[in-house]
Amino acid sequence: MPVIGLLSGTDREASRLDAIWRGLNEAGYVEGQNVAIEYRWAEGRLDRLPALAAELVRRRVAVIVAIQSAAAPLAAQAATASIPIVFSIGGDPVKLGLVSSLNRPGSNITGTTFLYNTLAPKRLELLHELVPNAAVIGLLVNPKNPASESEINDTRAAARALGLTLIVQNASSSDDIDAAFASFVQQLSRVSCNSESKRSPSPPTRS
Repeated sequence: MPVIGLLSGTDREASRLDAIWRGLNEAGYVEGQNVAIEYRWAEGRLDRLPALAAELVRRRVAVIVAIQSAAAPLAAQAATASIPIVFSIGGDPVKLGLVSSLNRPGSNITGTTFLYNTLAPKRLELLHELVPNAAVIGLLVNPKNPASESEINDTRAAARALGLTLIVQNASSSDDIDAAFASFVQQLSRVSCNSESKRSPSPPTRS
């Protein structure tokens, strides 16, 4: 019975699993009957992915399906040059070094990309249209995601073009999110105070 290795940067998501099972069923495969699946979940701890990918290689799976963060296929790519790897990510696989080109991926890896990281400038533009009075925008990113740097750079360029101030905060785990939002509030207060002081007229001087 062939074995599929599923490598995910997050935890179990019913919708994604349903999609994978449905695709397998359409190809004539049913888990537990004529195909087995080895699941490896990083649960948001992307630093675990290399070890999880190595486990799948030792298991000698027939193919590795890497999803939920570009770090997953990158870990699989580093772990094997022979086992086929199929990825589904949001970043640019060419910039990330996963494939040679979109038309000819080459090597043992291929997949799909939604390129939603490259849509960051468009999302910022839409947000600006929805909330035109907002002059300061916060961007929350996972610094352990290899695609985060390009997303930050693209969003910063879009913010400059729109005359907006962009505040970037990192959160690599769920525990970091509360601290990141608290920092957003503090930085927003500082930016607002600085803006008010620049707009306030200087007090008159006496001769």
